[in-house]
Amino acid sequence: MGSVRWAFPCGAWRPCRQEWLLAAQLVQPEEKDRIGQFVFARDAKAALAGRLLIRKLIAEKLCIPWNEIHLQRTSKGKPFLANNEFSIYSNYNFNVSHQGDYAVLAAEPELQVGIDIMKTNLPGSSSIPNFFRIMKRQFTETEWGVIKSMSNEWMQLDMFHRHWETRLDDYHHIAVALGKQEGFGQKHSDVCCMEPNEPQFTLLTFEDLVASGIPVTPEDSAYWDNFCSKQETPVKQNSHSSYECL
Repeated sequence: MGSVRWAFPCGAWRPCRQEWLLAAQLVQPEEKDRIGQFVFARDAKAALAGRLLIRKLIAEKLCIPWNEIHLQRTSKGKPFLANNEFSIYSNYNFNVSHQGDYAVLAAEPELQVGIDIMKTNLPGSSSIPNFFRIMKRQFTETEWGVIKSMSNEWMQLDMFHRHWETRLDDYHHIAVALGKQEGFGQKHSDVCCMEPNEPQFTLLTFEDLVASGIPVTPEDSAYWDNFCSKQETPVKQNSHSSYECL
């Protein structure tokens, strides 16, 4: 089975009617209904991509037919394979995350895994040095020394996020960095793992995402109308608030 690192560019995905209806057929009814309730198209695309990533993983790496996969969530919202007949795979762990332009998945055998993704943007209206001043109490002097040892401010911000992610839980945790805000440093759209010894991410197309798919629900033409009625993007929030809910 082995380690898996996948990323799908859901932000750039502009699904046509056929793609959206097919994607909706490939998830469980309750997942489809939950995704349909999102107000913003960006959120709906990211959530649907996350579920497809999980089902692709299980179908292709565990060789369980797509339409026989039953997913549930723990009390903390972490997805898991609920089929009792496939309990032999209970030690194959996976998790998904989405933020900015990507949905990502990480999977590991015999190892609990968590993953978080974030776009490295200038934090709110602050400069990076001022943001670090506000967050000074969050790390030790030694940790700040490592963060500020990076050669430029954007690399320092990436290292800040890496340290922040290690505090979230006791899982084998993978922090993922995305791009940079235009006007500061070099702009790029790569998905890069911030842990130096981690496998790098494979970028998937929509065709890759659904290649092994078998419909779980019948086609629902109204689901396309539902998607078209959604607003495109939410109002951008101040980045400081994201640290309160991580």
